[in-house]
Formats: sequence, C-alpha cells, structure tokens
Amino acid sequence: MARTQNLRHKVINQFIDAIRHQYICSPLPSQSVLAEMYNVSRTTVRHVLTYLTRQKILENIGNDYVIIRKPNDEDLLDTIVDLPDIQLNEFESFFYKLIQQKELKPGDNFTELQLAHRANVSPVVVREFLLQFSQYNLIENLRRGLWSLKTFEQDHAEKLFELRELLETYALTRFMNLPANDKRWVQAKELLFQHRELRETIVDNYRAFSDLDRKFHTLLLSAAENPFFDQSLNMVTIIFHFHYQWDDSDLRERNALAIEEHMTILSAIVSHNDLQAMNELRNHLYTAKQSMKRSLQTSIAQPSK
Repeated sequence: MARTQNLRHKVINQFIDAIRHQYICSPLPSQSVLAEMYNVSRTTVRHVLTYLTRQKILENIGNDYVIIRKPNDEDLLDTIVDLPDIQLNEFESFFYKLIQQKELKPGDNFTELQLAHRANVSPVVVREFLLQFSQYNLIENLRRGLWSLKTFEQDHAEKLFELRELLETYALTRFMNLPANDKRWVQAKELLFQHRELRETIVDNYRAFSDLDRKFHTLLLSAAENPFFDQSLNMVTIIFHFHYQWDDSDLRERNALAIEEHMTILSAIVSHNDLQAMNELRNHLYTAKQSMKRSLQTSIAQPSK
C-alpha cells in the first residue's frame, strides 16, 4: 500500500472512529479545523469527506457536512501498522509515567514538541495520543500544540464514583452467575493468592498494588462482557493509579487497606457467597471514595508550589 494511500486510510478510520464515539458531532467542524485536529492537509481532509459522503455516512448540505448514519466495522479500511503506531504505545507509557512521578501536575502547561523531544517520538504521535486522551476531560488544548493538565474537581470525582458503583455492582452480579466451568472462577482464586503474597511485602512493595488492583477490577468487569465497561476502567485507572492530583503521603496505608478489602471480596466470590461479596464490594468502593475526597481536599488546601 502506497504511503499516501495508507495515510488517507488511517485518517478515514480515525474519522469513522470519532463519529462512532461522538467525538465529532454533526455538522462537522470546518475543513481547516479538521485538518488541524488530525494534523493533516486540507487536501487529505477533502479526500476523507468525499469518501465518507460516497459511503453515505456524511451528506454535503450547503457548506456543511452532516452525519446521516452511524458507521460500523465494515466501513473501516485496511491500513499498514507502521512505526508511529508502535511509538503511540511507547508514548502512552511515557505520558502515564510523567503523571505517576508527578513530573506533570494539575495546572501544568506543556507542548507537543516538548513531550516529543523527551519521549523521542514524532510530534504527530504525541498529538494523536493527546487527542485520544482528551476524551477523559483531564487535559485541555489551549491552542495549537499547547496543552494543560486540568484540575480534577470534587464534583467530577463524585460523578466518577457513581458510574463506578453502577458498573461494578452490575458486573459482580453477572460474575456470581457465571457457569461453574468458567475459567474466571479459577482466575479469582489465583488473584486471591497474589493478594496474599503482596500483603506479606506491602511495607516495602506497596506501589506494586496498582497492577494488582487493575487485575482485580478487570476480572470483575469482564463478567459484564461489555467493551464500554473496559473504557470506564481505563478512566478509573488513569485517575486512581497514576495518582492524578492525589496527596500520596498515606499511600502505603491506603493500599494495605485496599488489599484486605480485595481479599475479603475475593474470598466471598470463590465461596459463592453472593450477598457477602456485594456488601464487601460496596464497602470497598465507599472506602475508595472517601479516600479520594480526602486527598482532593488535601491537594486544594496545600497547592503545589
């Protein structure tokens, strides 16, 4: 596949994905705005709009392009996975590490070129990642190439926990009704054992809990068998385990408590005790909610210098 054709196919797929997830609304922004959003020429944008019009996804009405149907997987085009795609995964890990180590803090401004230079990747890769990451409403595009890490507000935290409780309690109900031969029952037992192992070394190894926590919630949410639940897990992971705006002075104590709560939930699950599992999960979510509220209040009272 020629380089230009592959680029166009990738941009078409990005547009299709954006329309499917409602990142782009109808009518579409102007061609110049779309070109800036995707860091491509207006010629490429016109080609994409023409293609999507032929596929009857868009319709040209006057000076606007409006969405007339929701695209599906069959509308996606084949592309070659090239270096930028590999770099995108590498930059994702790099960006999360900056937040985890608090090299990027709420209120900090940063440019795409700065991050590209530090991560040794293309600026195109940085922009593509930041555009995707912006769906979490944790960063803001101030102007071309300049971004800001936003402050995580108390109200945002409350809404996040409402969503988390709805999803996870539903998923637990589904989990407890899995067939007896489902492999996730064995995985729950293995995860309980891993928690017991980490508990023995929690004093020195407390930061390792974030990986274990992700395994726990991933396993739980997998019972829902709903890809949108996975997206919610990504948001929770970003906020909670990269310590976004958190005061982590008591992180060891928080993680030690969370391990005990996880073990109580897992023990109830493997014992097929539905009521106890649900009660312990709600208790765990309430503890996490109160912990985050205290951390947010601390960060407000003691802003970073």
